[in-house]
Amino acid sequence: MYIKKSSMNILFNPKSVAVIGASEKETKLGFHVMKSLTKGGFPGKIIPINPGSIEIMGLKTFPSIAEFPYEIDLAIVVLPAKMVPAIFEECLTKGVKGIVLITAGFKEIDDPIGADLHQQLAKIVNKPHVPVIGPNTFGMINLHGHLNASFTPEFSLLQKGGIGLVSQSGGMCHLISFMALRDGIGFSKIVGIGNRLNVDFAQMVDYLMQDPDTNVIAIYMEGIDNPKELIDIAKTYGGKKPIIAYKTGLGDIGNRASHSHTGSIAGRGEIYSGAFSQAGILTVNSVEDLLDTAKALDVSPIPKASSVAILSSQAGPGIAAADICQMSDLDIVSFNEETQNKINEILPPLALRTNPVDMGPAWYNSEALVGILDAVMRDENVEGILLFMMFASANVDSIKSLSFLLKNMKQKKPLITCLSAPPGIWDEQIKQFEKANILVNFPTPERAARVMVNLNRCRDIGNTV
Repeated sequence: MYIKKSSMNILFNPKSVAVIGASEKETKLGFHVMKSLTKGGFPGKIIPINPGSIEIMGLKTFPSIAEFPYEIDLAIVVLPAKMVPAIFEECLTKGVKGIVLITAGFKEIDDPIGADLHQQLAKIVNKPHVPVIGPNTFGMINLHGHLNASFTPEFSLLQKGGIGLVSQSGGMCHLISFMALRDGIGFSKIVGIGNRLNVDFAQMVDYLMQDPDTNVIAIYMEGIDNPKELIDIAKTYGGKKPIIAYKTGLGDIGNRASHSHTGSIAGRGEIYSGAFSQAGILTVNSVEDLLDTAKALDVSPIPKASSVAILSSQAGPGIAAADICQMSDLDIVSFNEETQNKINEILPPLALRTNPVDMGPAWYNSEALVGILDAVMRDENVEGILLFMMFASANVDSIKSLSFLLKNMKQKKPLITCLSAPPGIWDEQIKQFEKANILVNFPTPERAARVMVNLNRCRDIGNTV
């Protein structure tokens, strides 16, 4: 399905939004949609539509969109399924440019009436190419435009960032977003495409590839009706921006659940993985990997080669990371002579001074840590660095030593870290380093190592497009 770029732009950047089914009753989704728009700071015009109300949340209410005297860019529909075809006709007559259809009860239900309604709606909007998010969706959010077109006001608490999240599941969008909220990870767009009337994964990838606020595209997928369309779109852009996909519904039970949830067959995992890889789409196996990898790709360079250095203030975290790297065919590389001599000068012979480096004997010595890290960063044999430091009272000031990195903003190698301390000790300093895009921090060495593996996988599949 072809959707004009200008139509998608208006969908995500409207100047006016009508909520058809707006309500002041907390038991109604129309109440929560209104709350999301008003509390989320939408700068444009909000028009509540409800024939039974005069005013909702302090805003004048209209009985229908036809009664509103000015143009409406976006309509959010929160009405029973049987009423939606007539509402769509009204929207087109009014000249509405885009629709978010939160209502469920279409092709996902075990009743042919739902599929018939779905086809009715498609006939109404597809010819004039009006983009529709949904049906059966929680909505969508444009963080950079202060547009929360969903029934969850808390999405507006998220930070602005460069990750565009596209999901079939509203539950997964909520889960991922709340994980991101705790970790301070920012998004550009969050879109629940639901049962995909005419905006599917392909249309969203096409739009986000051209969106200046989006650096990386993260996908949660259960099933897809036309995988070739997505693959062709991804190939068209040739790795312009990273795409990460977490595909579920791979077993028989999950496949049936996917069909019930979204109206699509999930399909076999190995087929998707192979086809996505050829299109430059990186597949991951968990929500955690999806979010972690997206976080890193938003700010971190992709390593030029699989040569990794592991530096750890305590031996255990380094060993755990080394296992993951080695099992994933990353090269825990030998340092060049200059780097190795520098490390030998700093660390005593009893320490493990080759890669992976056990910095334990110098873990409380800030100058030693800086000397080792600086030498490894300069080493032409190394293209990615894993750095681990666990807090202890004696090394409380160690993280301050990393401030030297702020003076070296031309860092071209990914620095993936696990800098771990009790709450309130290193938090602000780590946040400062992450905001400066000089490192990406994770709560465990295993998660940091898996991110390094995925950064290298992203490079390899990108080279095949």
